[in-house]
Amino acid sequence: MNRSVADKLNKGISPRQFVEGMTKNQEAFQGWYDKFEWADQSDREFFESLNNRSDLRVFILMADWCGDVVRNIPVVFRALETGGVPVEVLIMEENLDTMDQFLTMGGRSVPVVIVTDAEGSVIHGTWGPRPTYVQEPMVQFKQDNPDRDAADYQEKLAETRKEIMRRYGEGTGYQALVVQELRALIESI
Repeated sequence: MNRSVADKLNKGISPRQFVEGMTKNQEAFQGWYDKFEWADQSDREFFESLNNRSDLRVFILMADWCGDVVRNIPVVFRALETGGVPVEVLIMEENLDTMDQFLTMGGRSVPVVIVTDAEGSVIHGTWGPRPTYVQEPMVQFKQDNPDRDAADYQEKLAETRKEIMRRYGEGTGYQALVVQELRALIESI
């Protein structure tokens, strides 16, 4: 299926507009943004090399209330800024038509980083809502707990979320995973 967000070209907001318009989590978002450092010089060089390309755009479906947006998108913004890649933010609640093209395990999970060509055609795929290592417990939970009405569903979900937070950790170590996965997605184009 050839997916496209061409109908959203130039209809999103800029990363700066998103941050300035945040009504929740703005300080935490800015904190992760400010703490970002390149863990690997070759990753930095890769993103710097994107400045010579005009065939890439990125759309990011997200919302300011989402903890995964607060943790991961500052990293995505920093990497893409380094590469000079045009970024448009699509607020999930205002773009449910687009959100429903990019479901995660059948659900509306944000963020979703959508890499497209200059015309808005999805050229390889997406990234999100979390680094693979951090997302693994949720994937396992969804496989093991298909019945949302089960008596212990919420309890198991709470335990899964605790494990996700443990995997994120206290510091910025997880940020290298975001950079590596975003790089791998762009390199695969």
